[in-house]
Amino acid sequence: MFLSVILLVKSNDFAMIKKCTLLLIFIAVTLLSAQAQLKFGNYFQNHCLRIDYLLAGIDTSEQVLIRQMKKEPHYAGSHTVLIDEREYGNYRYQVYDLKSDSLIFSKGFSPLFQEWQTTPEASEKTGSYYQVAILPFPKKKIKLSIEKRDWQGKFVSIYTEEINPKNYFIVNENLPDYKVVNIQTEGKPKTKVDLVFLPEGYTNEEMDKFLSDVKRMCKAMFNSAPFDKYEDKFNIYAVQVPSVEPGTDIPGDGVYKNTAFNSTFYTFDTPRYLTTSDMKSVHDAAAVVPYDHIYVLVNTDRYGGGGFYNFLSLTSVDHEKSERVFVHEFGHGFAGLADEYYTSAVAYDGFYNLEVEPWEPNITTLVDFDSKWPDLIKEGTPIPTPRKNANHKKVGVFEGGGYLAKGIYSPKMNCRMKSNEARGFCPVCQEAIIETVELHCK
Repeated sequence: MFLSVILLVKSNDFAMIKKCTLLLIFIAVTLLSAQAQLKFGNYFQNHCLRIDYLLAGIDTSEQVLIRQMKKEPHYAGSHTVLIDEREYGNYRYQVYDLKSDSLIFSKGFSPLFQEWQTTPEASEKTGSYYQVAILPFPKKKIKLSIEKRDWQGKFVSIYTEEINPKNYFIVNENLPDYKVVNIQTEGKPKTKVDLVFLPEGYTNEEMDKFLSDVKRMCKAMFNSAPFDKYEDKFNIYAVQVPSVEPGTDIPGDGVYKNTAFNSTFYTFDTPRYLTTSDMKSVHDAAAVVPYDHIYVLVNTDRYGGGGFYNFLSLTSVDHEKSERVFVHEFGHGFAGLADEYYTSAVAYDGFYNLEVEPWEPNITTLVDFDSKWPDLIKEGTPIPTPRKNANHKKVGVFEGGGYLAKGIYSPKMNCRMKSNEARGFCPVCQEAIIETVELHCK
């Protein structure tokens, strides 16, 4: 930026150059000073403000309908990194101090509703999905803005509201009395990744199986790079919430189960797509512990799962590939990684605008590839990179990814985000995971 300003000034106009230089120094100092002054304790209590709402609409529009606000005892997020400067996610929350109109908190996320909007059903009728926003509890009045990324990749506000933390309609009730097992505790929640596991389709008699499944899935994750070097950065909790019946819904087979979180296969009529839209029950259960991320383990041997950035991850536990699916879905939910496959059937269409660089770190349309992984590509590697055996170990730019065979590119010929046969995450995905872990732990 500095160089571009200087070049606009005639080389003999030293007075103007000096003024521009001083102005840029002033702006830089101001920005750094503002960031330094953004201290957690100036604006927030170490509690959680939970905002439940509906995202409702059709394929081309949406609206936000607030259902309730709650004060909960645990806020697990970093007290240092309050603003999401990476701008990941298809949606985000922006929180402003009402008096100064200063941005004091932001968080990106990707909900199931946004995927539904790209299905044929969304062009025919209105749908709604339950959402939950988790924020540190404010000390003073705030303005909340919920924003959606538009087709051009820009965030636009779809809802704003002023919130008074002293409002007596903010619910402050006792938490459910669920038994909690600390799988591992490595430090204070604000400096760790806090991962909570919830049991779906486990009866009271199956809680030992649930704990065993949690440990097995964690072992699979920590045996996978780069998680293998960051196990001590995770606090892990298991909340024992029993279901009336074991298993989950499989509508295509006429199977319906009475379970704690109302999960189901056949999401968007895709047999393997396992999700839940009962986010109220999910967050009611998770609230008994500090959490950054929620993972629902589903007690079934059917293949499937789902993962949504800063929102929710699910997987079945008893299929032979469940451990690999578990790690794949956590790549979505935790680090915002995109799917790199392009031959499997999906229910949505037109998910990416090929004229815009996608926000996900592991795919590109080449519109702004310099913002992605050029530093990981060895000199002489062709871009795009042919998908042929000679290149299978290389980091390159391979056409195919994000559900499309043409127009979207991924870093390697295979990766955990592409298939279950991959040995693990590619270097680009690993870098994104490491960055996410470190941001949680500052």
